Amino acid sequence: MEIFELVSIFTNGGLEFLRGTAFWQAIAAEWSILVESRAMLLMGVSAICGGMVGLEREHAEKPAGLRTNMMICLGSTLFTLASIYSWQHLAGASPTVDPGRIAAQIVTGVGFIGAGVIMKTGLHIVGITTASTIWLVAAIGMIVGLGFPFFGFLVSLAATILLFILGGIELHFPRKD
Repeated sequence: MEIFELVSIFTNGGLEFLRGTAFWQAIAAEWSILVESRAMLLMGVSAICGGMVGLEREHAEKPAGLRTNMMICLGSTLFTLASIYSWQHLAGASPTVDPGRIAAQIVTGVGFIGAGVIMKTGLHIVGITTASTIWLVAAIGMIVGLGFPFFGFLVSLAATILLFILGGIELHFPRKD
């Protein structure tokens, strides 16, 4: 079956046979949770935040550009949401039990990824700014996932502006080889 046929079945009510089934009820329950918790909004803001920083990295022709920064931001938001929702919806406890456990693991994992982009060639070390933006984008994703999308957006905007401005200023300083 082609994708167009599947879309046609879905949009023309061809999935009516699923109504009332356990599958449909599970989807409806999940959708209700996602809408109520603003998860889709938070993921959208996260993608925008990671994309803003990623565009500057792409413009600077760095290896970790648009897609990498978006995926890191989205991933950290998703892990944060999963940490919170696992307590709320699976354990039935308040999310204040310990959502920091996942955050600590995100910091560690992203630090490992960031370390992989730092390289020493001769007397030069390259990739430190890229590593720090990866770390920052993960933090932005976590703060968005915790329910502070505006703050995450402001930090992303400030970081993007700083990266552009400071990158331009650095061009005026001669490098000592």
